[in-house]
Amino acid sequence: MVTRNGVYLAGVIVSIVALALTISSIASPRWISYRVLDPAGGIVVDASIGLHQRCKWSAGASSSRTCGPFPGDASCDGGRASFCSMWRTAGFLMNFAVAAELATIAGFVLVSRNARVKRHGGWKILGFMLVVVAAAQFLSMAVVVSHAYLFDHDDLFLVPGYYLDSSWYLCLSSAIIALLCAFGLAIAAYALPPEDGYQFLHDSSDV
Repeated sequence: MVTRNGVYLAGVIVSIVALALTISSIASPRWISYRVLDPAGGIVVDASIGLHQRCKWSAGASSSRTCGPFPGDASCDGGRASFCSMWRTAGFLMNFAVAAELATIAGFVLVSRNARVKRHGGWKILGFMLVVVAAAQFLSMAVVVSHAYLFDHDDLFLVPGYYLDSSWYLCLSSAIIALLCAFGLAIAAYALPPEDGYQFLHDSSDV
């Protein structure tokens, strides 16, 4: 069954939204965060970790923000190579998800511009790509979740109380949107009638 062209247009829009959420989650260094209050001085210290950066904010007599690469050399020393490897894998998976989302958006545009007979199976390829995007994001989030526990129980991170922050939830939203889009393509392919009553022409030699 041929999917309506409007479904592909909606798919482009939804995919762009998912891409924007993915890029925002990568750019914002708030995958895991913690906050410390000093009762004596009333100083608030926020620290957060992104896929590629670690930042600290302090509020008090003098507010300041400092950011640096993460994981740094100090985080990878002392037999913690596996930690660095896994965290960098999470970053790679997110970068891969961005590339796959860009390819999916291009695929939506190309398929929607082709003849209806070529759009007949285009939804299968696009749906598969969207599932791949979501899978990469879920794997990345799983790595971060496992390390959130590590941050709260490992001596490398001296301050307890780490929690999943906004970037993680942006990634989760993007993955869910990608899955829903893939699911929507499948439903449209089987539930909607062919466009304009389109039917395939038979070869006259078969008559």
